[in-house]
Amino acid sequence: MAQLICDRRDVDFVLHEQIKMVEHKAFKEFNKKAIDLIVSEARNLAIKEILPTFKDGDETGCKLVNGRVTVPESFKRAWKLYCEGEWLAMCDDPDVGGQGMPKLVGCAVLEHMVGANSAFMLYYGMTHGAAKLVEAFGTEEQKKLYMKKMFAGIWGGTMVLTEPHAGSDVGALTTTATKKEDGTYSIQGSKIFISAGDHDLCDNIIHPVLARINGAPAGTKGISLFLVPKYRVNDDGSLGDFNNIVCTGLEHKMGIHGSATASLSLGDKGECIGTLLGEENKGMAAMFRMMNEARAFVGMQGFAVASASYMYALDYARNRVQGRHLLAGKNPAAQNVTIIQHPDVKRQLLNMKVYTEGMRSLIYYYCKCVDIIHTTDDKQLKSDTIALVEVLTPILKGHITDKAFEVCSHGVQIYGGYGYIREFPVEQLMRDSRIFMIYEGTNGIQAMDLIGRKLGLNNKKSFQYFINQMRKTVDAAKQIKSIEKLAEKVNHAVSRLEALARDIGERARSEKVLNAFAFAHPFLEVTGEVTFAWMHLWRASIAAPILAQKIGSLEKKTVAAKAEKNKDIAFYAGQIESANFFIHTLLPSAYGKMDAILEGDSSVEDILDVSFGSK
Repeated sequence: MAQLICDRRDVDFVLHEQIKMVEHKAFKEFNKKAIDLIVSEARNLAIKEILPTFKDGDETGCKLVNGRVTVPESFKRAWKLYCEGEWLAMCDDPDVGGQGMPKLVGCAVLEHMVGANSAFMLYYGMTHGAAKLVEAFGTEEQKKLYMKKMFAGIWGGTMVLTEPHAGSDVGALTTTATKKEDGTYSIQGSKIFISAGDHDLCDNIIHPVLARINGAPAGTKGISLFLVPKYRVNDDGSLGDFNNIVCTGLEHKMGIHGSATASLSLGDKGECIGTLLGEENKGMAAMFRMMNEARAFVGMQGFAVASASYMYALDYARNRVQGRHLLAGKNPAAQNVTIIQHPDVKRQLLNMKVYTEGMRSLIYYYCKCVDIIHTTDDKQLKSDTIALVEVLTPILKGHITDKAFEVCSHGVQIYGGYGYIREFPVEQLMRDSRIFMIYEGTNGIQAMDLIGRKLGLNNKKSFQYFINQMRKTVDAAKQIKSIEKLAEKVNHAVSRLEALARDIGERARSEKVLNAFAFAHPFLEVTGEVTFAWMHLWRASIAAPILAQKIGSLEKKTVAAKAEKNKDIAFYAGQIESANFFIHTLLPSAYGKMDAILEGDSSVEDILDVSFGSK
């Protein structure tokens, strides 16, 4: 039977052989046996309960009728089982209802569930992020009223930022907060594009809302954050009156139809009451805590959808019989073969494979870094790792989601005409994946963040630490004779990236600032490609010695003969070929982009508005 959603063997490789668990007393109960059991349980839930909601979510979608928003009926059973399994707070402190899992293990869990239905898992993502805001900034009273019910999935959560006229310019918001005598606030305004903004999965929805207190400074400096429940919450935790948050419409989207993306009106038809979360005028700083978690989750969404597309395309290519083998020539007796034997299909599958594997390694590595931050007693390691996570975040969100859409496009292409019709899953996966490049700050904004903030962070030490981590892998790989040439190529790429970062960083701090930002996204692209090369070299440095030990020779004929009879040998051989393909065939395209960035052509700056075409 074909694997669904993701390659479990590769998940285990990354978990147990490449990234590995953090060795710390906080996670002592999470040995290999426990981890494998957790991942298996998550996989079962994802395939048996969440995956069946995938097509239904797309075809049925969410509906707004007489002011009431409903999700597809199939979502309700899946949500009930998901919450009963306590998956929502799996990596959180047991004191708030969590299971205390390492983030790395939670990553493997999420990959399966998001891959099964990314629209369904958005309800998790928004609720968990909002609950973490309450945990970080809430008063004891707010925590008591909201936190545990949100972590249990009894109440949902959102992130209420965007307004029709403001878009990504959050500082231009006009939603107001007027302080009342009892210390609460009357909230009034309109918001759009609110994921999970209204639905019937939960009894209540708790909205963290950005608004400006009357008289506060203009721009982002005058924004505060408020907790605004759909239904008011009494002192004993029971539900009170409707809080006049009205869903005025649901967006009709290209994909993720099962996610209710709502327009909300607050306080237009009666008083809407909120309580301050954190300090006055510091709402943006607080919201960015949720935003960074959300950006990592969006990277996970892109990757998980790409992984699912790859699994479907691989199975289809292994079973779809069409056309004769190229070497059959004009032999009239030649039989048609499965399309995986055609070079161009194989090339596309290999593209899908290497990007999916690179994404998995990067996301799991990111999660291990988060575990280190939360558990280490080494102050320097903690500081360095926080800096590394800062640098990795725009790469994780930006480059992964860019490439995820490309992977999903390959999936459609491999299916041919069948891939373009809705009876087959790759069509939906491609539509679903497109939003991830826009979510939580477009990928252009991620690129601007990378060159505008991350290159200069901590006097440039953060980016340098990132470079140094890649060099550690390169230095180790140089000691393995069978992959030393790969190590040399990656070392060259890292050196070029380091020099390029200095150049574009200097431009960003000079009179050439517009030129630097014109090349921000290409710089994000090349940084992402070098990062993936690092991940593949790391994978190969583990696989090569194991493969040599198992078969005594890495000569291709010997490997091929042994791989036919041994799945482990086939897997490790595949890691070497993935690294070869990415580093020899895909990585060189980044060098041309690096050359273009260094040349710094000024066309983007120079072209006039009127030169784009007549008005």
